Amino acid sequence: MVPGEGLRVVVTGATGNAGTSLVRALEREPRVGSVLGLSRRPPRRAFGAAEWAAVDLAREDVGPRLAQYVAEADAVVHLAWRFGPTHDPVATWRTNVLGSVRVFEAVGAAHVPVLVYASSVGAYSPGPGGGAPVSESWPTHGWPGAAYTREKAYVERVLDGFERDRPQTRVVRLRPGFQFKEEAAGAQWRVFAGRLLPGGLLRPELLPLVPELSGLRFQALHTDDAADAYRRALLRDVRGAFNLAAEPVVDTAVLAEVLDARPVRVPNAAVRGALAAAWRLRVAPSSPGLFDAVLRLPLLATGRARRELGWAPARTSVEALEALLRGLRSGAGD
Repeated sequence: MVPGEGLRVVVTGATGNAGTSLVRALEREPRVGSVLGLSRRPPRRAFGAAEWAAVDLAREDVGPRLAQYVAEADAVVHLAWRFGPTHDPVATWRTNVLGSVRVFEAVGAAHVPVLVYASSVGAYSPGPGGGAPVSESWPTHGWPGAAYTREKAYVERVLDGFERDRPQTRVVRLRPGFQFKEEAAGAQWRVFAGRLLPGGLLRPELLPLVPELSGLRFQALHTDDAADAYRRALLRDVRGAFNLAAEPVVDTAVLAEVLDARPVRVPNAAVRGALAAAWRLRVAPSSPGLFDAVLRLPLLATGRARRELGWAPARTSVEALEALLRGLRSGAGD
């Protein structure tokens, strides 16, 4: 970095849910001089002063282009991730696993000083029986029944090797819970619920009941709060993993209150069976394996992020869910 010019930051997956929030956060950060956003497709409308380039990490010949883009970077934030098609795990593997390997190799070859990677609560092994929150030392073996959790766990192992072989690069892994914001609601709904079920149906007059599932407890945060943690991880001299989540823990009671609906006990097997049938018929994009994984996610202890990053979410998990619902009901999209 040339003194006085500010940090040069490259962000993969920059047009996604977390990427758009992070690019905006970095453009407000005075210590950042320039931002290059990489994505499979450039944004339909540019925002701010960020530069953009189209890069498909699944392509075997993408290496030279990646090398060119990260050559002058002071930091790389790797957010790119493909959630589907869930019926073709080879396609997601090529982007998520092999694409991550290509990013890490480019970072290492260019001797980039800082690498920040977007891991996930999905990388963790199932939580303890009592439901106590887990720290960053909890095993990251994922859940074998879902491509998303398998891939997140595998990339953690790849990153272990990268850290061992390139100790001169400061590596930070952020493991957030579910991230929601109004602008990304439509895209997230299409990824997990499909195009045949309109998000506008999530209204009290149309959805008076919410299923009460055994074991359903998860954590969420607003995507802008996650982006603030990524920004802090770039700028602070920290290494290792950090859990990110907001309070309260989301369970059926919280969902019922947010949706203004009445909880009704439904057997998990019935819901899983209906989801499996819809998935096999290609009506629903979410696989039954992902349903199994969600019910096994551990709760996250976020003390390390609060202490070492000086991070705290500005919004509650309920506010994050409410932002998602506003976006679904209004048809918002970024």
